[in-house]
Amino acid sequence: MTSLPSDPFLAAARGEVGAHTPVWFMRQAGRSLPEYRKIRGEGSILEAIKQPELAAEFTLQPVRRYGVDAAVLYSDIVVPPHAVGFGIDVAPGTGPVAASPLRTRDDLARLRSLEDSDIFYVTDTVDILVKELTVPLLAFAGAPFTVASYLIEGRPSRTYQNTKRIMHEDSQLWNDIMSRLVQHSVAFISAQLSHGAEAFQVFDSWAGALSRDDYDTFVRPHTTEVFAQIAQRHPGVRGIHFGIGCDHLLESMNSVGNSVIGLDWRTRIRDARARLGKDTVVQGNLDPALVLAGTDIALRGAQEVLNDNNAHPGHIFNLGHGVQPDTNPDVLKAVVDFVHSGGRS
Repeated sequence: MTSLPSDPFLAAARGEVGAHTPVWFMRQAGRSLPEYRKIRGEGSILEAIKQPELAAEFTLQPVRRYGVDAAVLYSDIVVPPHAVGFGIDVAPGTGPVAASPLRTRDDLARLRSLEDSDIFYVTDTVDILVKELTVPLLAFAGAPFTVASYLIEGRPSRTYQNTKRIMHEDSQLWNDIMSRLVQHSVAFISAQLSHGAEAFQVFDSWAGALSRDDYDTFVRPHTTEVFAQIAQRHPGVRGIHFGIGCDHLLESMNSVGNSVIGLDWRTRIRDARARLGKDTVVQGNLDPALVLAGTDIALRGAQEVLNDNNAHPGHIFNLGHGVQPDTNPDVLKAVVDFVHSGGRS
């Protein structure tokens, strides 16, 4: 589909006035939905992603149920390294797991460039969706740092000790890893946009584990390259840049260009704009735990987010992180309706 110029999501992403504050939720498709659990079946999410009809259905389910203003492709940030045969899977209850982590230059040979033919099932899914959706489809990819941390650590980490060791001990290897992952991110997002997605999000979920100096030295140049290459290939397409616990990195993350800044629940919208500029477009940032607490508490939290934004047109309402698996879908539906109505006057 091609959205109208007045589409609420795309208008907000440009900082323009729309019909209402747009809403979507990170991880809006998935285990919180009974219709998802009914047909998901067993096995890795990466195998489900390889079935375009199924992946399209999972993408559409939250749009039907919640009436959100954007669909986000049912996929995963480790699809590109999985598709090129690096050797990574998503273990239920754990997350991305690599049996042989990337620790040496020899390991880098397993991380070849991503080709469109590697992800034909992803673009087939996008082709299905653009024919059925009446809201914009969001492409997405993992940022080079966050994907690198999974490949290097071999599983989710609290310390990122191996990742940080390579950063500081072998900067050439680090930069070569990141350059390869820049190519993956750009190729993955560009393929989705070329087939009809209308905006994108780059998830640098774990960048908050870095100091400002380490981020600026080892990460920011590569993330900047992702946004620059996408802007060159797809002029005018807006991107969202999101990380968790990144309050200390806001200025650095904002500097990559062409990005809506995704805020987690720790940073006030008004504070972010005071630091980054009054015209900054932001996404967020209701605490996901408040949704778990029930409708009344969730709506009070949503009102606080709307108050914090103070009717600025450049606001995409979202959670400050992804929907938790035990979230009641009725609460999310109530949040969408509440935000669309403008909240309490």
